Amino acid sequence: MNVIETTNLKKFYNEGTELEVRALNDVNLSIKQGEFTAIVGPSGSGKTTLLNIIGGLDTPTYGKIFIDGKDISKLNENQLIDFRLHHIGFVFQAYNLIPVLSAYENTELIMLLQNKPEQERRKRVINLLKAVGLEKQIDKRPAQMSGGQQQRVAVARALASKPKFILADEPTANLDSKSTAQLLDIMKKLNEEEGMTFIFSTHDQRVIDRAKRVITLDDGKIIQDTSTLKETY
Repeated sequence: MNVIETTNLKKFYNEGTELEVRALNDVNLSIKQGEFTAIVGPSGSGKTTLLNIIGGLDTPTYGKIFIDGKDISKLNENQLIDFRLHHIGFVFQAYNLIPVLSAYENTELIMLLQNKPEQERRKRVINLLKAVGLEKQIDKRPAQMSGGQQQRVAVARALASKPKFILADEPTANLDSKSTAQLLDIMKKLNEEEGMTFIFSTHDQRVIDRAKRVITLDDGKIIQDTSTLKETY
């Protein structure tokens, strides 16, 4: 079953003016459960726009976007907020952790918003922080952790809601080689052992080399999809 499917997806800015920008132009894409996909292309090719629309952070100008069979292009803002809360995990380049909260509290936050019981929250947070190798940093705030550790907290937070998939926008851009390798090892393990679906927007060759599928965008269009070439990796 396709977790994500887009149909004739278009995103235009300043439509109908001399300044019109076609960020996405007729993108048709299907992603199945358990894929580990990298979306690549030059700056301005539409990578982040595509991730934002898939994640319900932006809306298409034309076309449809289905998440687990539901057309989210028809949802209003409040419905989108609720949908993102329960179905989609996000990992951003800038980590986006809350500075005054500990690793535990940052990871727990989304489950508080979901009104999960305290015992369930505690068990999942501890298990997730162990899974990303941060059981000893559980009470530390972001400023007390390295960039790699902060990004691992961001991964734990993204997984906390038990989402259908994780969207990661340039997650390794601010990390050194060692931290990048550690982060990718964690994500790959979650993908292979738990079937978690990951979709990356990236320029990082280290991410691209580990992807099972690489989708190349240019001028808002898919120009190459090398999924069949990656299946044996």
